[in-house]
Amino acid sequence: MASDTDTDETWETLIENFKPRLRELISVNRVLDYIDFMGPAQKEQIRQKARTDGDIAATDLLINAVITKPHSTGWFNAFVDALLNSGCVHAADYMQGNLPEPEVEAENDYCVLLIRLLSPSLVKMKTQEVCVHCLAQELINAEDSERITAEIRNNGSISGARELLSIIVRGRPGWFSKFLQILRETEHKHLYELTGGSPDCEKQDEKLSSLKGEPTGSKAVTEASPAAAESPEHMEINVTEDPETTDLYEGASPKSEKLPVSSEPSQQPDGANPAAAAARSPESNDIVLRDYQEEVARPALEGKNIIICLPTGSGKTRVAVYITKKHLDGRRAEGQSGKVVVLVNKIPLVEQHYSAEFLPFLRSSYKVERVSGDSQLKISFTEIVKKNDVIICTAQILENYLDRSNSGEDEGVNLSDLTLIVIDECHHTQKGGVYNHIMMRYLKQKHKNRRLMKEQKEPVPLPQILGLTASPGVGGATKMEKAEEHILRICANLDASKIMTRSLGEHKKEPRKITLTVEDRKADPFGDVIKKIMIAIHAHADLSPTCDLGSQNYEQWVVQKERIAATEENQKVRVCADHLRQYSEGLNLSNTIRMRDAFSFLNKYHKEELKRKTSPDDDQNIKITVTEKFLFNLFEENKEELQRLADIPQYENDSLSKLRGKILQEFSSREEARGIIFTKTRRSAIALSQWIQENPKFADIGVKAAYVIGGGDQSVVKPMTSAEQKDVLKKFGNGDINLLIATTVAEEGLDIPACNFVIRYGLVTNEIAMIQAKGRGRAEDSSYTLVEVKNSGVVEKECVNEYRTKMMDKAIDKIRALNQADYDRR
Repeated sequence: MASDTDTDETWETLIENFKPRLRELISVNRVLDYIDFMGPAQKEQIRQKARTDGDIAATDLLINAVITKPHSTGWFNAFVDALLNSGCVHAADYMQGNLPEPEVEAENDYCVLLIRLLSPSLVKMKTQEVCVHCLAQELINAEDSERITAEIRNNGSISGARELLSIIVRGRPGWFSKFLQILRETEHKHLYELTGGSPDCEKQDEKLSSLKGEPTGSKAVTEASPAAAESPEHMEINVTEDPETTDLYEGASPKSEKLPVSSEPSQQPDGANPAAAAARSPESNDIVLRDYQEEVARPALEGKNIIICLPTGSGKTRVAVYITKKHLDGRRAEGQSGKVVVLVNKIPLVEQHYSAEFLPFLRSSYKVERVSGDSQLKISFTEIVKKNDVIICTAQILENYLDRSNSGEDEGVNLSDLTLIVIDECHHTQKGGVYNHIMMRYLKQKHKNRRLMKEQKEPVPLPQILGLTASPGVGGATKMEKAEEHILRICANLDASKIMTRSLGEHKKEPRKITLTVEDRKADPFGDVIKKIMIAIHAHADLSPTCDLGSQNYEQWVVQKERIAATEENQKVRVCADHLRQYSEGLNLSNTIRMRDAFSFLNKYHKEELKRKTSPDDDQNIKITVTEKFLFNLFEENKEELQRLADIPQYENDSLSKLRGKILQEFSSREEARGIIFTKTRRSAIALSQWIQENPKFADIGVKAAYVIGGGDQSVVKPMTSAEQKDVLKKFGNGDINLLIATTVAEEGLDIPACNFVIRYGLVTNEIAMIQAKGRGRAEDSSYTLVEVKNSGVVEKECVNEYRTKMMDKAIDKIRALNQADYDRR
């Protein structure tokens, strides 16, 4: 290591010079654990960056923080020590001047790329067994092993394999040959040969022995398989993907720096995808539109930017596929290439649009690919754009690569590379949204083009824009004028020359609407005990709420008190406010789901809080304050009574009774019922699913229920992975499940088979969500039911949404009635 007498400028320059390499080799959260010259606030800022934008973006922030002056004494040595202690030894080598030879570095880069390309197959390894061998061979350390084991335990073997692979590729050169040997020793013959190992194991033993002194195992790949040693630039990605491993590429965190591509060929075997197989016949390649679909598509076929506004289930995506095909056909006829990017705002939509719509109709003539992912094992999105005609991806992916190109950081993607952008759910093209960031780049370039044309210079080519939505909404407007402004603003943001829709009565299936109001409980002893506890806490902390306990206003009040107490470092009030929040949630749960679920929630919270206060040295030594002791004792004193009351059926809430009756009616009166219940929280979705599964009356009439919830980790409830979501929706599609309990994740965009009833259970958001949810009930004689829940105010909100929907329809009609000059002016 360089001596301490070297100047800070030398160290700063060294770090800056190796920044691109450090970005690939650093695991931010682990390094931060060992850095002591940064404050907690700065560390948390970097950790937050890692959570939202990924490790590479967070590494940039970390490096900037490290090299920013003033420096503390010994800062550089401390940084190198943090790299070493966190297991980022290869990154530390660069900082200490232990640089690999250029050819070794190049070979190592090739090995990393090879692992990334083969990851869809490699994740099917016996992860726990491989992990043990990797630890023995020092490819990972004990902390890595614990992390991988925890991932396997929590999310399964495939997820653990991803974690394992992301760690070993950061290692010093030489890791590849060891990993190859481990695959053979753990009897992964197929993976061993796929990764470059020779089928002749005896000869390979000799090769591996001879390679023990070599810095990298990539020579083994070259010797064993010449085809595998082609330069990465010319390598064809041709690994068959197992459907069970597709979630490796899903769940893309915002601002991911590199993106994975599905490694199966776009022209996959028929058996791999039933939807695609069904559409493979020559006849299915001809897209036949209905009259109204042809009408709304017409301006786009003339090359104009438009928004297509059609209700859920009216075939917006099919129209987009048709426009895409005509666009590509037209450019090909003119001797030009076309490049279409389809942007979505939810990860499951990537696979849905790819498998069900774009691939079946375009595969015979064009290369179609989809991209999404949060895995560390990724390849360049830029190359995917170059090699394919149609790319379906989340909007954040395109924005990241537009930003990279704009900053000149490295090769990204330019808007001029594209000829058509399809924006799904385009009503999200508003201030602060990623769609709007992309369109702001477009509009700025359009403005520059006008200036270039005035200067008689060549303008920069820009893509055509096609927006799709079921409802642009009114943006909270209460007057027609404001509703028009809101819709026109979306049109302006998308540079749309028209908003195309159809006459509202035509082809539209309106479900029957039913509203079920509920009665207050005649007696609510369970809720009374919770309120008695809350009143005692108010007295202890000198708090005086002015609103009903458990109401939305109360929740806002208690959150505000907790925030103020944290700022003022008032631990007594802060802790009390935290407990009050939980009791308020318990009250709401007892009004929404079973009392026993509410009790289970409160009991679990107190158990975990008590466990958190337990000293690791002495399980009996509880480190708690006087206030915490008061709060724990308060719950213990009332715990037995709460548990007893939770099991008395006559005290259950009326909402649950109404829901029970509605489900029984739907399944008893229909030959083949299929429905969705939308509910507010993940916890209530899970609890309602359990309630239905445990009730024999539901089983007797053939109810088969499951829940689907979001994939983000913003909730304390464990999220669903993309693979789990996909599995539930697949079972719902083929009839293995006939009742879906969902949070808002299923409201928008997802192609859920036509249901014959939809129930919104204590959940009403805005008019856009209402239209989307209604659109799920697309079968003949479908019903849309609103079940009221105490303190939810859903009936009043639904009335407001109906008013706004009518206002929106009128506003769209008025905008469409404008002549083009007036529309453009406005």
